[in-house]
Amino acid sequence: MPQTEPSYVTSEPVPATWGRRILALFVDWVACLAVVEGLVAAGVLAGNPNGLGTLGLFVLESALFTAVAGGSFGKLATKVRVVRNDGSGQPPSLLRALVRSVMVGLLVPPLLTFDGRGLHDVAAGTRTVAV
Repeated sequence: MPQTEPSYVTSEPVPATWGRRILALFVDWVACLAVVEGLVAAGVLAGNPNGLGTLGLFVLESALFTAVAGGSFGKLATKVRVVRNDGSGQPPSLLRALVRSVMVGLLVPPLLTFDGRGLHDVAAGTRTVAV
């Protein structure tokens, strides 16, 4: 008799909920803000930590972590991953992760959704899934 997969095993990844995605974004932003505030306090950076320094660090951190580990620090902490939309389950390339992160930094693309994916995921050829 052939074995069948249990009914709870799915081949299709489950999309991450908006609550998890927003929590991941919050965790990332607070972590980046803390790093930039520390650098400003140490005199390494000049200026307002709430400015472009935090946004720049967020884009870099998000892109690098997504390309290497499949998600930013906040996504990894909230058990959310970014995978290629081709079904391979692999993290996106650094270029696609950078495109995605820049679009998230613009804030509007994540709010525009198509098939449960934000415009940033559509443009980068990725999807955000729960682990």
